[in-house]
Parts: sequence; C-alpha cells; structure tokens
Amino acid sequence: MTGGTFPDRPHRAMWLIWLLLFVGLPMAVAGWESRPRAGDDAVQGRRLTAVAAARQRRPTTPPPAVEPVKVFALGPEQARDLNAQIPFSRDPNPSARPFLFRGSETDLARATDCLAAAQLYEAGDDAVGEQAVAQVVLNRVRHPAFPKTVCGVVFQGQERTTGCQFTFTCDGALTRTPSTSAWARAREIARGALAGKVFKAVGYATHYHTDWVVPYWSGSLDKITAVGAHLFFRWRGWWGTPPAFRLGEAGGEPLIAGIARLSAAHQGLPGSGLPGMPPVLATEAAAALAARPERAIGSDSLGKTIGGVRLIAIAPGGRSFLVELNRSSPPESWPALAETFCAGRPECRIMGWRGGAVPTGLPLNDAQLEAMSFAYIHYVGNGLQRALWNCSQFPRPTKAECMRQRVPTATPAPPPAAAVAPSLDGVRRKERFETVKIAPAQPTTPPIVTPKLTPAAPSGS
Repeated sequence: MTGGTFPDRPHRAMWLIWLLLFVGLPMAVAGWESRPRAGDDAVQGRRLTAVAAARQRRPTTPPPAVEPVKVFALGPEQARDLNAQIPFSRDPNPSARPFLFRGSETDLARATDCLAAAQLYEAGDDAVGEQAVAQVVLNRVRHPAFPKTVCGVVFQGQERTTGCQFTFTCDGALTRTPSTSAWARAREIARGALAGKVFKAVGYATHYHTDWVVPYWSGSLDKITAVGAHLFFRWRGWWGTPPAFRLGEAGGEPLIAGIARLSAAHQGLPGSGLPGMPPVLATEAAAALAARPERAIGSDSLGKTIGGVRLIAIAPGGRSFLVELNRSSPPESWPALAETFCAGRPECRIMGWRGGAVPTGLPLNDAQLEAMSFAYIHYVGNGLQRALWNCSQFPRPTKAECMRQRVPTATPAPPPAAAVAPSLDGVRRKERFETVKIAPAQPTTPPIVTPKLTPAAPSGS
C-alpha cells in the first residue's frame, strides 16, 4: 500500500474560516440583539418604576421619633451661612392633598383657633407665611408620627419650658395679645385650610425653622423649599412620601387653656358671663386698648365715614356708637372697629348694621335691635370684652359668637271694655285710671228740695 504526504500547517483559508466563526459570528449576534426595538423605553420605564416602588415600600420599623426641638449654639450669621450650605432636594415636591375637617361644630371651632394661633405667633401677621405654617400643621395631623388632632399637633410639648414643637407654646409668646384685625385674618386663613385650601409650595413638609437658627435635625431631613425667612423640610425615605400621609384627624379637639383668653371655644365655661355674650379677647387687650390715645369723635362726625363705617349716632356720654357697616367688609374684620372707636375709652360699645333697618338715631325700637348685624363692648372695670354677630345674617363657626335673638313676647289682650254711659256733650268725665278717694259714709240726712232749673245751652268745654 502506498501512502501520500500531508502538509504540517493548515492552509491560510482555514485560518480565515476560523476567524469568522470565533470572532465575527459573536459580534453579529450581539449587534442583532442590541438593535432598537419598539416599546423598549416603556419597558425600561416600568423597570425603573418597579425599582423605585420597591425602594419606597413602607418600612417595618415605627415612624421616626419626634424629639424635643434643640438648636446649635450659633450666632444668626453663622446659622445663615450653615443653612445656605445645605442644598435643596432635587426630588419631586408634590403638593399635599386637600384637608377636609370632619369633626363636630365644637371641634371645628377649637381646631380653627388652635391653627390660627400657630399661624399668627409663628409667622406674624403675614398671609403667605401663615398659609405655609397651616399646611405644615395639617401635614403633621395626617402623619402617624404626630398627634391626631389639630390642637394636639400645635401644642405638642407645651408642658416643657423649652423644646416644644412650636416654640410660641412654651417661650412666653402667648402673653402678647394680637390685634383684633390680625386675629380675624388668621382665623379666616385657618378656616380655609380646614376646608381644603392647599398651600402647594411646602408640599408634604413636616418641619421648618427660621434661617437664623440651625436645629439638630436639619441635616437629617430633605430641605425642599423656602418661604420668606423660613426653610421647610420633610423626612427622607418612605416617611416623607405621600403614602405616609394617609391618616385623618381623630376628632375630639382638646381644650387649650393657653388661648382661652383669645378663643371662646377654648374657655370650657359655656354658662359663664351673660347668655350668648362670651368674651373673645383678653382683659389685658381691653386695658391696653383703653390706654391708647383717645380719638376725638363728636357730633361733628355724624354722617361721616370713620374707620370704614358711617357714624349714625353717639349715645350721651360718648361711650356708645351706632354705625352703618360697609357692605364689602368681611364680618371677621368688624372687631377691629374697636381700635378706632374705643381706644382711650375704659367703657365702650359699638352697634353696627349692614342693610335692613338701619336706624337714624336713638332710641332704638325692637325691629332695629333685631336687625343689628354686629355688637362690640368692653368695660375695663370688670374685664368685660366681647364681640358678637347676628348669626341669622352671618353664620359663625360656633354659637358662642352669636347674639341672642330677641324672642317676641305675647301682649296680653286688653280686658273687655266696661259699659260706658252715653256721652253728654259739655260734661267732663273722669279719665281712666284716675285715683278716686273713697270717704267714709256719712249719716243719712233728709234730702234738700231745690227748685228745678232749666239747664243752659252747652258751652263746648
């Protein structure tokens, strides 16, 4: 058998085939798999959403603890510099859902005044700042880390001398009395917030502080926005997301003694004072008002517009004023009239009408008293200070702010008229109810016979 010879190395063509098999084919497959396809963006978005949702699942641990507020010992400028170095969060800042209070009329009145106090003492008489504070309070009411009533949130930690959640509740600020106009505006903002009005800028913020202090917690929360001189924060992770704010108020708003001098709803003494006339401001407020310079308001002011109302009449002594209220003025602003008419007067009363039976002067009849729209009175001597509305015209959140409606009394029917002798012209008769003196009976004497006289013609008198 003869044999042939074989070359020692493969042919060059074989090298080329192997190269295509081991390098070119994998590259072609990879290119095919990586080609753009319809729906890839949506699939990727779903994947990212699923990952984000997984990261935002409610943790099994309890909500974050709410500790007493403490701040670093820094000067205002140092604090501002440090606060400026903390960046704002780049995560979305969704607005909170509307808050609709569902408690009783009494609870609503208490919640309104607690919220108004927080707004006014924390932000001052500034409408934008007050709305931001109100939103933070209501965000806390919905969060499981905080009390479940408006008053409970606002006055959390009030028993401490320092470290309360809202500093005005334990730093002595409540000894200052706001003006009646500022208090009325704060209550109006509070009513709007409790009826579903949302201040979107602060989102789901649960914390805030002024830019001249640095609380210990500021570095552990997300800084989301600034409103005026206040910086607003929310918790990081799931506890700062919308699903964490799902609870509603529990009702049963507590009485807060600290604002009882401002709020009739927090006095807890429905039977005290005159019926339907609860005090709405502090005794100190009346005394402070009486200590101001008195404005000269005399007869030359009648018919003129003073403090936005037309002066109708002044009672003798210059202590009571009858006014016609401006039709465009909100009822909440009417107590502020005391600053115009009652400054410098230890005793003062304002009675106002808007439309209807506006009187032209004194005295007043029953119809005019019934149509009165607003009344204010203070007397420094006994601390009396009250403001009341005619709630049939202007409903109030609590009946304690309403005037007592005058109840008509039945007039007894006159007794049947006694028989009257026929009238005799020219003869005077005794008037009704004339006092008649009855003398003792005299002994009977024989009648004296006199000649019969012909009567003269009637004289007409």
